[in-house]
Amino acid sequence: MIRSIITRITGLIAERSHSPRRKCEAPVRIWFEPLNLSGIHISSADGIYMSGEVVDLSKTGIAFMVSSIRIKENYLVGHERVLNVEIDLPGSKVRMQVIGRRYEREGVHLSTERYLVGAEIVDMSKQDRDAYHLFLRYGGKRRGATEPSLELGGS
Repeated sequence: MIRSIITRITGLIAERSHSPRRKCEAPVRIWFEPLNLSGIHISSADGIYMSGEVVDLSKTGIAFMVSSIRIKENYLVGHERVLNVEIDLPGSKVRMQVIGRRYEREGVHLSTERYLVGAEIVDMSKQDRDAYHLFLRYGGKRRGATEPSLELGGS
């Protein structure tokens, strides 16, 4: 009896300790934010992007699946390196900047190996944030908003 109450309480606390996630399958493009270095050194990953698929979204982060954990010799996770992300959500494209926090290797064979990357959102424009939060709330089915229309009465 007491154990089941404690289990329920810890479950409720765990649910409220992070942002709720919305499952999503949407195309995503990922590329590195160019480094601001004094001098003429340019990273070999500048201008190169990777395609993948978003797995889930929340107010504070995203998870996406990609075929490789790095672009050239630069890892997507670690070194506090900022990644630019463009998600093709239903109705709009949303751009944001994230930092990769963790990854897991999925698949049992090299031919099916993929990586699930969890990233924290660090920056987004107001317009993109509004579209993103609208998608999180309604999932592409925009409720409460109607398109302006012109009704003509006829007899």
